[in-house]
This record gives sequence, structure tokens and C-alpha cells, in this order.
Amino acid sequence: MRVARQLCYLVALVLVLALDGCNFSATMPSAAVSASTVHEATTPITVTLTIPPKRSRNAKATPSRLLIPAIGINAAVEDVGILTHDDNVGGKAGDLATPTRSPWEHVGWYAAGPRPGERGSAVIDGHLDNQNGQPAVFWYLHKLHVGDEVQVIMSNGKKLTFRVTRIASYSPLAAPLQDIFGNNGGNYLNLITCAGYWIPSQHQTTLRLVVYTTLESGRQ
Repeated sequence: MRVARQLCYLVALVLVLALDGCNFSATMPSAAVSASTVHEATTPITVTLTIPPKRSRNAKATPSRLLIPAIGINAAVEDVGILTHDDNVGGKAGDLATPTRSPWEHVGWYAAGPRPGERGSAVIDGHLDNQNGQPAVFWYLHKLHVGDEVQVIMSNGKKLTFRVTRIASYSPLAAPLQDIFGNNGGNYLNLITCAGYWIPSQHQTTLRLVVYTTLESGRQ
């Protein structure tokens, strides 16, 4: 299992943080331009994916809701992986997927990585806006500050509390993928979304926003 998980991390690293469906308008919150995303439409890369086995009833709890009081987020969490084919909201094969049941209101947990609370870097993504440029779940993510609280409610009812430690902006090719997906030095939860300006010719935004958080209480 550890080997398979590391392979999934490597897939994510090679893909340069491609998140599907970055359908953003050219007009965004001004602060979001200085913030950044972890979405990107890159040239698809052919990869062999290992589909994680269906969890048994005795499997560990998984995230069910994400709460960020400072910006009013209380969102359901969906499991996401890597797209194996193009989807109908702009995602390309090889992109890190986003929620499908309720794309604009839900967030997606990268289920091939650690669960929130486990050692390593758990990752949750979400859309900035919808296909019409209206705010989506992570529209105000750029307004977070170091020290703000992020909570995850697990499927067993347990609440995990994280604190924002860093907020960073990256151009697509400069995002530190190992730090975002593969840092095993602690118990982390990293939140990612799009930011900056939409580039029609490239089908992506100019920046990537990453909110880094560290577990404060409720370890798995």
C-alpha cells in the first residue's frame, strides 16, 4: 500500500498540479491575483493508474465535511483522484479531478494520498468559480490568514483542527509539488484552487493558490 501511494504521489508531481475544470472568468477578486491556484491545464500525460480498492466497513474514517469559519465555508467532501479521460467541465485526462456530485459547492479530497490527520500531506481542492464566473466554494480562500482555523469532520464524527501556517502563490510550472503532495514531515492539510487571470489560449489561469495548514488537534 505504501508503494502504491508513493506511485500516486509521483503521478501528481509529474502532472504539475493539473486540476480539472478551471472555467474562470477574466474578472476575479483583486486579492486572488496575488494569491494563486493549484489548477492547471497541461498537455495530458499518459500514465498507468492504480485504482484504490473499495474500503471495507472497518477501514479508517475519511473526510466528510470541510469547515473554515473565517470565510464561511461548510462544504461536503468528495473523494477525487486523477482523471482517466476528458470530462464535461473542462478537465483533461491526467488532471487532478474536482468534485462531480456538486462541482461548485463541494470540495475534493485526493483519496490516493493521506487522510486528513494522518502523517503526510493530505490535499483538498475546490473550484474558485463556475462556468459563468459566479463564486464557487473556494472563492474567498485567498482571504485566509496565518493562524486561521480549518476543521475537517471525519466520517466517524471526529473533528480535526488545523491551523493555517502559510499561504503561497505560484505560477503553474513553479509550484513545489513535493511540498504540496509529498511532505511527510508532519500532519498537514493543503488546500488548493485557481487564481489570477484566465488565459483563453492556454485554457488555464495564471496562478496557483496553496493554503498550507498543520494539524493542531484530533490526530487520526
